[in-house]
Amino acid sequence: MGTESNESATPSLSRTAGGGGDKDAELLARLGYKQEFRRNFSPIEVFGIVFSIIGLMPSLASVLIYALPNGGASALVWGWTVCSIFLIIIALAMAELGSAAPTSGGLYYWTFMFSSDRWRCLLSWIVAYSNTVGNIASVASVDWGCAVQIMAAVSIGSNLAFTPTTAQTYGVFCALLLTHGTICSLNPAIIARLQKPYIVINVLLCLAVIISLPAASPDQFMNNAKYAFGNFTNFLEVSGWPDGYAFILSFLYPLWTIGAFDSTVHISEEATNASVAIPWSILLSAVISAGLGWGINVAFAFCMGKDIETILASPIGQPMATILFNSLGQKGTLAMWAFIVVVQFAIGTSIVTTCSRQLFAFSRDGGLPMSRILYYISPKSHAPVTCVWFAVIISLLLGLLAFAGSSAIGAVFSLVVAGQYVAYSIPIAARYLGGKNIRPGPFSLGVMSLPVAVVAVTFMVFIVIVFMFPMSPNPTAQDMNYTAVVLGGTLALAIGYYYFPKYGGIHWFKGPVANIEAIPNSEQDVISEVVHEKDLGDKT
Repeated sequence: MGTESNESATPSLSRTAGGGGDKDAELLARLGYKQEFRRNFSPIEVFGIVFSIIGLMPSLASVLIYALPNGGASALVWGWTVCSIFLIIIALAMAELGSAAPTSGGLYYWTFMFSSDRWRCLLSWIVAYSNTVGNIASVASVDWGCAVQIMAAVSIGSNLAFTPTTAQTYGVFCALLLTHGTICSLNPAIIARLQKPYIVINVLLCLAVIISLPAASPDQFMNNAKYAFGNFTNFLEVSGWPDGYAFILSFLYPLWTIGAFDSTVHISEEATNASVAIPWSILLSAVISAGLGWGINVAFAFCMGKDIETILASPIGQPMATILFNSLGQKGTLAMWAFIVVVQFAIGTSIVTTCSRQLFAFSRDGGLPMSRILYYISPKSHAPVTCVWFAVIISLLLGLLAFAGSSAIGAVFSLVVAGQYVAYSIPIAARYLGGKNIRPGPFSLGVMSLPVAVVAVTFMVFIVIVFMFPMSPNPTAQDMNYTAVVLGGTLALAIGYYYFPKYGGIHWFKGPVANIEAIPNSEQDVISEVVHEKDLGDKT
């Protein structure tokens, strides 16, 4: 089984449409793949993809509800600070791998190349499915967050007379997904050109909040430095979790916001100067987002008042919208909120784009059910339209968890982090445990590579375990953390599919499948003792 290669279509090593050059196509060919996408994304637009997916203000708005009850001001300021350090370390590890082997398969491709011969196919399979689940959960959580934000705007506009139902919010969620599916089915060059405006709007929106909150907040909502930097409020104490563990649970706030480091990797086959643009985009997006995010959180800590319980219980239904409403009033909040919704919508466009590229890469290697259908690029739009709509449809189904309660839809947000961290940690660890050597790309950490990898993997394993726990030690069906169910169930099905008698992946999945007749020789190999034609899988 597996996706068949079109052997008659050899890659063009001349300049590709959209500005790609010889080196990018040659590098991709040495990794075993022909150039199928147009290289529409310049380095600044590659950065724009990951920076727009992070989308600080709307992302913070989506998950602020997980920080305030788990530490209050301390969770905002110090929880963010602690996690930012580890996030930058993870970004460094990911950037180094992205520079060495920039292909849309990314994580599972690296896993296969670095792992031992005995385990490479199974580990590559697990990483691919974890990455797939995490990416689709990202699509669902982003558009669910956008739907909640739109309904919050309606509530504010009605002077809090309107309270949305779950069904109404799900209806908006469906409309957003269908709109994003339509946009991402268009020529990718359109999405590439949108990235520069996205960067500008993101930065200006962050600065607007940092400046306007202290300037406009009434005295009754202003806090002193002792409160902003030292208050700790644990609403979970009554349910049984101690302060320390509640503080750790607040990590979902920064970890969900600053992530998707693999997003640039998945569009690497559409990027110019990919081996340089990919790593620097990952690193700069993490550092800039950490800095701007810290400023925003300090502004919240000083300007949100001390009554966190009222913020969480507000009929607006959105903690950040409530904080802005208290500080800026109805008109000021609606103006600011309109830009937050626009940026959140932009996040949805970018995340569907990168998710579809990961699905395309895995189906190209025959790993997904219906791979022959999913492995398709529209000759008119040059976009992988079947993968786009596959992501949309599965996200629509994930959104149904909202009807099971807030904890169930909250699991989708945790699933993003847990699924992606499983997919990130395995290739980073395999690089050192698989017994194979990597020749680094232009971005290299040198002697710091191993320490960075150890810290990154250790932290991610710890976070995956933490995010499997419920919000209380004795959960009910409403309080249950469904992350373990969804992620564990998906991985169990994936492993079951792999070992299924006669038809399972163990019988036909050979890892990344070369779809090029001959890999061009080069004086500078991309990966030493790792990329060999036999390692790229048999064409089946």
